[in-house]
Amino acid sequence: MEREIIELFMKHFKNQGDLPLGDDTGALKLGDEWLIATNDMLVKSTDVPGIMTPEQVGFKVFTMNVSDVAAMGGKPIGFLFSLGVPREIDIGYLEGIAKGIAEASDFYSTPIISADTNEACDLIIDGIALGKTKRLLTRSGAKVGDLVCVTGDIGRALAGLKVYFDSLGVSPKTRKALYEKLLEPKARVREGQILSNYANAAIDISDGMSKELHLVAEMSGVRITIYAEKLPIREEVFEVAELLGVDPINLALASGEEFELIFTIPEEHLEKLDFEFSIIGEVEKGKGVYLQKDGKIREMPLLGWEHLANP
Repeated sequence: MEREIIELFMKHFKNQGDLPLGDDTGALKLGDEWLIATNDMLVKSTDVPGIMTPEQVGFKVFTMNVSDVAAMGGKPIGFLFSLGVPREIDIGYLEGIAKGIAEASDFYSTPIISADTNEACDLIIDGIALGKTKRLLTRSGAKVGDLVCVTGDIGRALAGLKVYFDSLGVSPKTRKALYEKLLEPKARVREGQILSNYANAAIDISDGMSKELHLVAEMSGVRITIYAEKLPIREEVFEVAELLGVDPINLALASGEEFELIFTIPEEHLEKLDFEFSIIGEVEKGKGVYLQKDGKIREMPLLGWEHLANP
């Protein structure tokens, strides 16, 4: 349903600026730099688990938006937001959100430059982040021969959500590791700025690695092959997958709101990257996304979050 709604609106939008709609951010060319802008909405009833503090909510909405800027290779330069507030909202909860936004502003060294408030049926925070870069990274830039890489690790966010909603019996150490990614994810801003000099394509993991890989392959007109044994999945995710009786690889591929960066890059540039990342696959001629596991190659299922589709 979400995809159909996007397509419905896109067919009417003819004036789309200097970068067509469909990437992590929009962009306008200003002199020798790109001004990039994105907006990402948080709705309490669908995006906030009960264990998340209001401070974490505020920090998360900032992270969601600057992560898109990072995926485009940009440096965040400003944050704006609109706040929809139900009449019965606890003022203390709102103050917690304000503190979280302020903390994120300091963490990402990005000023808050505007805000608006209105009444709504649910708590809604619609964030906007502005950034700048000299070289855009897009979802459509992957080249045949590129290596596919990802920052950090994947799977902990969804595994943590499963622990919470299914009341899984895990150790305090495991719970802490999972909740760290679920409740306090961080955007890869520094990494994105470095990648703007070397990578050909990038996307952040908002809706799940599987879904993001399919987008890159489709928009770049290439085939992507991922090697299951090279995916950076921590032991805590395998532990949760065993408790649930599910494939840990699929659990990790479906995990959204990781805010790690998937990027494709020529092999000769790898030594220039001074941050943690894993090589997980390669870009080839063809189309689609494939997963090699136990010596067998199969099409990667389209996993991840889609609004108005998931129960």
